[in-house]
Amino acid sequence: MIAVLAAITRHSVANYVITLVYVYVILIFIRVLMSWMPRVPYNRVLDVFLTFVRDVVDPYLNLFRRILPMARLGPAAIDLSPMVATIVLLVVGQLVANLING
Repeated sequence: MIAVLAAITRHSVANYVITLVYVYVILIFIRVLMSWMPRVPYNRVLDVFLTFVRDVVDPYLNLFRRILPMARLGPAAIDLSPMVATIVLLVVGQLVANLING
C-alpha cells in the first residue's frame, strides 16, 4: 500500500490534469456536434450519454454564452462560445499542470 502511494508523483498528477482537460475538450466537441443534429433517433443508451454530455458541458459553456453574443452572418448566427471556452480551458489547464509539475 505504501509503495502505491509513493508512486504518485507531481508529474503524474499533472498528466492526470492534462488528460482531464483533453477529455473535457472532447465532450465540448461532442456537444457542438449535437447542436448540428437536433433530432437524433431515440436510443436509450444514446439518450443517457447525450444527456450526460449536456449536463456536464452546458454549465461551462453558459459562462461564455453570457459574455459573447452570437456572431451574425446574414440570416444565420454562429455560437463562438465553444471555441473560446476550449481555448480558455486548454490555456488554464496547461497553466495548472505546469504549476503542479513545478
